[in-house]
Amino acid sequence: MRLRVTRLNPMVATPLAPPSELIHLSGISWQTYETLLEELSDRRLRLTYNRGNLEIMAPSPEHEFSKTLMGRFVETLAEELEIQIYPLGSTTFKRPELSGAEPDECFYICRIGAVRGKKRLDLNEDPAPDLVVEIDVTSSSQNRLQVYADLGVAEVWIYDRNSLAVKQLQNGAYITSQVSQFFPNLLISDIAGFLQQAETMDYLELVKAFRSWVRSQIGK
Repeated sequence: MRLRVTRLNPMVATPLAPPSELIHLSGISWQTYETLLEELSDRRLRLTYNRGNLEIMAPSPEHEFSKTLMGRFVETLAEELEIQIYPLGSTTFKRPELSGAEPDECFYICRIGAVRGKKRLDLNEDPAPDLVVEIDVTSSSQNRLQVYADLGVAEVWIYDRNSLAVKQLQNGAYITSQVSQFFPNLLISDIAGFLQQAETMDYLELVKAFRSWVRSQIGK
């Protein structure tokens, strides 16, 4: 069976960006969300489900480049600080009948032992990622914060072209922090300056510059 989004009823579609990049649907059942995950698995689409609301996004080149670079920066931080990480990219995480999401990037840090080597994850038994990275160049991740709170993600980094915010989960909601609980003694917001240089600087040269900055901060 081939299921097309345009045939789902009832629903309300509210484009928040060019229709080719983002669409919001309401009144969507959990079964429909699961069906769409299966039907669209071979397409470059990202689905976020939150209590009957569904967001479908087609990532832009700008989005994909920024998320790749941000993932590389997290890996560089871990290397230089000698912190173990376990990256799972845009793995789909679900809390059945409630919410589901595919992060731009995600990492296990404190709970690596519980998931290392597993081919499938079940959040009824397995922990959520410790860190999620979101790139807000096509859509806002504010709606996804509730999903990540449902999943139990400890920390979310959000980059929106201008700044990089650190959100930490406390008592079921996210609060803004200047530092990361996983990479202490570094002002994470400063990373935004490196991301903003991506349009004019060679990728690998930028990574080298970032690594040098991290080492200088560690030296302090």
